[in-house]
Amino acid sequence: MSEAKDRADALSATALLNCLIREVARPEPRPGADHAVHRLPATGRLLRVRAGRRPAEPCVRTDGGWLPLTFEALVALTADELGRHTGVTNRTVVGEMTDSRDVIAALQDARAAACPPEDPYLRSEQALLAGHRYHPAPKARGAGAPESWLPYAPEAYARFPLELLGVRADVVAEDGDLSLLEVLGTAGPDGYVVLPIHPWELDLLHESGLPAFRDGRLLRLGASAPQAGPAVPTSSIRTVYLPEADLFCKLSLDVQITNGNRRLELRDLLWLRTIGELLAPVFDPLPTASFLADRGYRTADLGGQHAYEGFAVIAREGLRPHLLPGVTPLLAAGIGEGFPGNPLDGLTPERALVWWQRYLDRLVPPVLHAWRAHGLVLECHLQNVLVGVDAAGLPAQVVFRDHEGIRIVAERHRALLDRYASRGPAPVLDAAHGWERLAYCLVTNNLSEIAGALTDRHPELAGELWPRAREVFAGYAAEHGGPAEITALLASPHVPAKTNLLLRWLDVDGADARYTPMANPLY
Repeated sequence: MSEAKDRADALSATALLNCLIREVARPEPRPGADHAVHRLPATGRLLRVRAGRRPAEPCVRTDGGWLPLTFEALVALTADELGRHTGVTNRTVVGEMTDSRDVIAALQDARAAACPPEDPYLRSEQALLAGHRYHPAPKARGAGAPESWLPYAPEAYARFPLELLGVRADVVAEDGDLSLLEVLGTAGPDGYVVLPIHPWELDLLHESGLPAFRDGRLLRLGASAPQAGPAVPTSSIRTVYLPEADLFCKLSLDVQITNGNRRLELRDLLWLRTIGELLAPVFDPLPTASFLADRGYRTADLGGQHAYEGFAVIAREGLRPHLLPGVTPLLAAGIGEGFPGNPLDGLTPERALVWWQRYLDRLVPPVLHAWRAHGLVLECHLQNVLVGVDAAGLPAQVVFRDHEGIRIVAERHRALLDRYASRGPAPVLDAAHGWERLAYCLVTNNLSEIAGALTDRHPELAGELWPRAREVFAGYAAEHGGPAEITALLASPHVPAKTNLLLRWLDVDGADARYTPMANPLY
């Protein structure tokens, strides 16, 4: 068995074990300091793992003792448990789990033959070999052959030119400021508008079968202009950054990745401008926090929603106008996962505490401010937060991104929601579910993983990190009249954790999150 497959098996098993332990299993008395035992309630089986933030070495109890499980056996055990637990059989998700493992193995081989980016920001974006550590198939790529997706894989250090289409003016659909796209190239003949598209998506749309290319509504113009530079895929795969142009393009990608198909959805495009207008005043009083605005979208309206979404692009402003002098942006998920140049590496315990405090002070108050003062839920999970570090590697600012993840609190914006009701489904949650989503993103997804990365390096700090976090939440609450949600969070023994395994198994829309209680580290 190859080293790449061994590591892919181990990384994939850890993610699947995290899901099983969090969402399904019940803890049993511990057999020792190094291991944990969990009962799978539907089948009654006992599962033993090496304990820790990254559970490993799964074994199942048999009459002859503890039997080690291969990754394939762990997948089969999971499928049996979930089938009995839910009454649903889902061979598609079983296939995704195996596909994800195979993708990780292929990515490792590709990384070994490629050069990582020199820019530490790009290294942090392209560091996520393991992906979401609490998802059963974090790296599944739609079961396509590696040659179909490796040229576009951030984990393989890909970079490539975008494809440009010319869209006849009478079928252009757009909203917002699209001037950022001008750097990519011209639109060809008079009467056409330029439209960038992900080359993988162009393959998936099967150009030869689209009448719009035959009747002249769409033209192929070739690759984006050389002066724009290559596009570098970020951690989300379908969002690319063009460093030379300082431009992000969020593109449709008709591929199932984690909990959803990554095509840009009409419902999100229609609310893009309004979300931007709501966000604009949030960060005015916050000198060390900002948001990368999605300025607008463009697509080709060819008479059907599938094409409308498939050809869509969102123009997102670049990093440079947002960064404080001397600051280097890094993806929070990359910091949690690890990459060459990670500012957590080499810290003394004392400096690690300083790093954590600076991170808390810059991340937590803006998220709470957006909620309290503006009725907005920022999707502040690890892949939507950039950490600006100073010359000493300490957090100096945070930059949030992605309008699609924002949720509007219904009770705070009823008039606005009524005004735009004709647009269809709005990105809205009631206050209780909005706070649940915020607590998950901020505490469970973000802070817990960064704290885990610090305690992996300095186990002696395990008892010191969360009291500091609690002080930041409590301090914000004291300054702003003790918002009930924050008070309740600090008094609750549990925080919400997203049930990604059950969401996929039951084929629930990725936007329709469901949660299970997890021990609250702030309690």
